[in-house]
Amino acid sequence: MNVENKRLYWLAFLLALTLVCQPVDGKAQIASSPKTALLRVPDDGIQPQAVVDSTGIVHLIYYKGDPMAGDIYYVRKDREGTSINKPIRVNSHPGSAIAMGWVRGAQIAIGKGNRAHIIWNGSEKAEPKGAGGSSNPMLYTRLNDTGTAFEPQRNLITWAGGIDGGGALTADSKGSVYVFWHATAGAADEAGQAVFVALSTDEGKTFSREVKANPGLSGACACCGMKAFIDAQGLLYVLYRAAGGNVNRDTMLLISRDKGKSFESKTLAKWKLDACPLTVYSITQSTASGSVLGAWKNQDQVYFAKLNTDGKVLSQPISPSGTGDNRKYPVVVANAKGETLFAWIEGTAWGKGGSLVWQVFDKDNKPVGERGRADGVAAWSLLTAFARPDGRFVLIF
Repeated sequence: MNVENKRLYWLAFLLALTLVCQPVDGKAQIASSPKTALLRVPDDGIQPQAVVDSTGIVHLIYYKGDPMAGDIYYVRKDREGTSINKPIRVNSHPGSAIAMGWVRGAQIAIGKGNRAHIIWNGSEKAEPKGAGGSSNPMLYTRLNDTGTAFEPQRNLITWAGGIDGGGALTADSKGSVYVFWHATAGAADEAGQAVFVALSTDEGKTFSREVKANPGLSGACACCGMKAFIDAQGLLYVLYRAAGGNVNRDTMLLISRDKGKSFESKTLAKWKLDACPLTVYSITQSTASGSVLGAWKNQDQVYFAKLNTDGKVLSQPISPSGTGDNRKYPVVVANAKGETLFAWIEGTAWGKGGSLVWQVFDKDNKPVGERGRADGVAAWSLLTAFARPDGRFVLIF
C-alpha cells in the first residue's frame, strides 16, 4: 500500500469510528456492533426505562440522587439516541422517589395521543402518603397537554396499602391506563399478599378504586418487581413473583381478555426459596411475528419465552449458555426482522454495580454472533433497550 492509499485508508477508518461513536448527551457510545449499540444513561443517572411511541420517538426516564430519596427525569430522543428536549423532572415533590433495592424504580408507558404516563414507589419523604397515612404510596403522574411538564403527583392507593416491591404500568391508545402493585393490605405476611389494579378510562385524569387482580391465593413476593403490557390485540399481561407458603417464589403470568375486569393465572416457572430474590420482569411484543415475549429470573439463570393468549409458553424458555455470575434483571426486545435482544446484569450485589451482558437471537431463537459484555453498570441500576427502524438494537445502562 503506497503512502497516499495508507492516508486514505486511515481517513476512512477515522470517519467510520466517528460515526460509530457519535456523542449522546455529551457522552459517546461506549461500544458498538453490527447488531447492538450501547449508550450510557444521561446525566450519570441510573435505572433507565425506555419506550418507543407510534411516531418512533423514544421516551426515556431515569433516576438521580440519593438512592433512598431521589428524583426521576424524563427526556425524549430520536431513534439514534439524540435528545429532543432538555430533561424534565417527573416527581413534583423533590426526593419522593426511591432506587435502593432495584425493584422500586419508576416505570413508563405511552398511552393515547402518545402521552407519557409514569408510576413509582414513593420514598419516606414522599407526599401524599399511602393509605392511612402510614405506608409508602404508589405515585402516578402524566405529561401535561402541552408536553412541557408533568402534573402534580398523586397517590393511587385508597385502601390496599403495605407495599414494598415495585408496581407495574401499562396504557393503550384508547385512553385506558392500568396501574398494578402488590401489597399486604392487612394480610399477615407475603403468603397473604395480593396483586391490585387501579384503572383509568380517561387517560389518567381519574382512577377507579383498586381491586384484587390475581385469582386464588398465590401470595406475592414482597420485595420483587412486576411488569404489565397490553399487546396489539388489546390483551393485558402482568408478570409477578408469587410467595405461596412464604417459600414458593414462582413466576406468575396474569392475562385479562376483558380490559382488567378478570384475570387468568398461569405458573411459568417454579422456585422454592425462603427469602426474597429481588427480581424484575420484562415484556415486549414482536412486530414481525406478533408474539408477546416475557423475561424472568429463576434461581441463578435468566430466561425468555413466547407467551400466547392462553397463558401458556409457545416456546420452551430460552436461557443463555453457561452459568454466569448470578444473572439478574433481564430485558427482552424484538425488532422488525424477528430478531430478539436478550440482556441481563451479572456480578451485582447490594450497593454494588456489575456488568451488562447480551445476546442476539434470530427468528428461530438461535444465537447470532458473539455474546457481548460491558462493565460499568452502576449500583442500583437496571437496563433498558429498544430497536431502531433498521433493526439495530440500542441498550441503555
